[in-house]
Amino acid sequence: MTIQFPLVTNGSQIVDSDGQVILLRGVNWSGFETDNHAPHGLWTRDCTDMLVQIKKLGYNVIRLPFSVECLSSNWVTGIDFKNGKNRVLKDKKPLEVMDFVIQEAGRQGLMILLDCHRLNDFYTPQLWYGDGFSEEDWIDAWTLLAKRYKNQANVIGADLKNNPHGAATWGSGDIATDWRLAAERCGNAISSVNPNWLIVVEGISGSVAGQKLSKHWWGGNLEGVRNNPVRLSIANKLVYSVHEYGAGVLAREWFQKPTSEILDLLKYRWEMGFKYIASENIAPVLIGEFGGESVNKDTVEGLWQKALVEYIQENQLHYTYWSWNPNNGHTSGILQNDWININQEKQDLLATTLFEAPVSTVTKVASTNMLDIEIIIESNWDKRLCVLFRVTNNSETFAPKWKLSFIPGQVQINQIWNGKFYLQPPTVTVIPEDSGISLAPNQVVEIGYCAEKFGSNYQPSDVKLILTSH
Repeated sequence: MTIQFPLVTNGSQIVDSDGQVILLRGVNWSGFETDNHAPHGLWTRDCTDMLVQIKKLGYNVIRLPFSVECLSSNWVTGIDFKNGKNRVLKDKKPLEVMDFVIQEAGRQGLMILLDCHRLNDFYTPQLWYGDGFSEEDWIDAWTLLAKRYKNQANVIGADLKNNPHGAATWGSGDIATDWRLAAERCGNAISSVNPNWLIVVEGISGSVAGQKLSKHWWGGNLEGVRNNPVRLSIANKLVYSVHEYGAGVLAREWFQKPTSEILDLLKYRWEMGFKYIASENIAPVLIGEFGGESVNKDTVEGLWQKALVEYIQENQLHYTYWSWNPNNGHTSGILQNDWININQEKQDLLATTLFEAPVSTVTKVASTNMLDIEIIIESNWDKRLCVLFRVTNNSETFAPKWKLSFIPGQVQINQIWNGKFYLQPPTVTVIPEDSGISLAPNQVVEIGYCAEKFGSNYQPSDVKLILTSH
């Protein structure tokens, strides 16, 4: 569907301005909250290439973590600029990199939920201040972003603070520790400068009066909402968020039960811990983080993960999976360690909740007796398109070195990845990266570009693979 922004809440649902019910189905892509000050994996992949893949798999939103420290920094590391990759990010500051990620996500049809994951680049504080940062610093960071992206429609909201825990309270009335009150102060400050955003409030980890469960994950205790709901100046913008993990992160006592009891216990915990908020039509619920290495039903973690995905789908809850990145400790990611291929078991599990992925236009061209090429139109908008050339060695021996040529048509290419592009009008010649210039048996390399269209003849033509040596 075409989403009409801004989004609002209606009871337990999120709807767009046309009243269409919107289900958030997304991933966390971390990096801005680290001392790289940019999404991870750009040391291997092009940013647009990454976003195209996220959309292609069927997701519609990215929870984008950042640190307050990152926003005022002037430097970025961990981005590869060789062979045209990430060229548009060259010499940009962190906020300018964020600008591009958000704008390109919008062009790909992806929403962005910003997440204040840390204050500094290294630790998640218990409270919304500390580590050398004040509450004012935290709120100022949010109002800066709210103003900056006020007219960027695909930025849908603010996850105010990642993982409140430790000293954080809910409903205590203590100005120094009551997370519910701090969320109100910050949420209202954001809404005063940008009333379009959803305000996402996570739970805490400590106890609240009258709770039914004995323990919770960081950011996971929303039982305080029963007696002390968050009160915002714009009421139909509030979303509650919870984090939920399995035995692979920490073998909590509920995972020690016999397998026959675990599922019933998990469902009881989820209902008492957060699902009641949606059941009673109080507000929408977002599972802002969940993930684990195993989806095998023969493991306790796999049993938990499959059960939670089914629970999310049955109850039409919202989620952003942790994470897209493979370099996240006990959970790994949807991407494998090469940052290119996906963990198919995880994707197959999450695909049961996803929308039908966009269908790419694929044209197969047999170019040599060893190498085949597919031309894939990944994205095609009114004024812009992204094209992928997938070259495969279908022989049983190493292929000779090669290059690619094509006529781009009525376009201006402004982003490229995985190759060097040389314009010799009307032809473009592409030399692949060293890692793909001599393909092993069954090896696949993908070269891509995005371009602005200025005519009706915009698709690549006269595509050729040219062998250059043996």
